[in-house]
Amino acid sequence: FFDSCCLLRILHLDIMASGSSRVMRAVRVHEFGDASSLRVEDIPIPEPRPGQVLVKNSFAGLNFIDTYHRSGLYPRERPFVLGTEGGGVIAKLGPDVPAELGLREGDPVVYFAPNSYAEYTAVEASSVVKVPAGVEVRLATAVLLQGMTAHYLARSTFPLKAGDWCVVHSAAGGTGQLLLQIAKLVGAKVIATTSTPEKGKLAVELGADVAVR
Repeated sequence: FFDSCCLLRILHLDIMASGSSRVMRAVRVHEFGDASSLRVEDIPIPEPRPGQVLVKNSFAGLNFIDTYHRSGLYPRERPFVLGTEGGGVIAKLGPDVPAELGLREGDPVVYFAPNSYAEYTAVEASSVVKVPAGVEVRLATAVLLQGMTAHYLARSTFPLKAGDWCVVHSAAGGTGQLLLQIAKLVGAKVIATTSTPEKGKLAVELGADVAVR
């Protein structure tokens, strides 16, 4: 499941290591445009501010919103490091990180925050999620944003319960597959919409009660 729908949307960052202890490689945007506007550059490693941690990234999530930032549809101050989702290990704790968060150097974590297309990212400590033992960081990174989206739809926007019926659009996509499975876990009935018979078959295999096109 994860290999088929999520791992295609993460960037393995260990392959672009800079080899320096003071600078890092990062993918930056200086001018809005298409993919040709992306530049791999050496820039200083950020220093975590109070309440932040420095994450040594192994993976960055590739999300459609990244194209909005790159093109300028959602403008950011330039130049900027692309990306909003990443995973790796805590390399350094900044000052005043709350002890109750239980974070330590070396902890595997994932996060949803800007500047993830880089070897290192400074992230608010309250925004990182420790990866549980037995879960690979690459899987946790791949599922984070889509998983949060599916969770709030099924558990906050409308808390599904046993016997409820719901329609999951694009049920064979990453978010759709997760939403479908969360709905089934709580006992809801699922009508899955897909664009092809093959995707409909996948939705049924994941538990959909009905698949339509």
